[in-house]
Amino acid sequence: MVTVLLPGPLRGEAGGASRLSVTAAGTLRAVLDEVASEHPRLARRIRDERGELRRYVNIFVDGEDCRHSGGLATPVGDGAEVQVLPSVAGG
Repeated sequence: MVTVLLPGPLRGEAGGASRLSVTAAGTLRAVLDEVASEHPRLARRIRDERGELRRYVNIFVDGEDCRHSGGLATPVGDGAEVQVLPSVAGG
């Protein structure tokens, strides 16, 4: 089981849930594919039309930024924690 943690701005796309339990493991792509099958609106906020990560979304697997550890091919083991964080901009 993998836990996907969602920040406040994305919880509305997952029925208000702050955590999702996902049975898929192996890669980040597999985890996000399962999330997409249950929460398609959330999936569209995380990945673009080609299935790639949106550039303004940061995803951490057990505290490691996935962009530095393989992107969607990042290994995700059973019991892992995947945290989704949209970038924050301001001025």
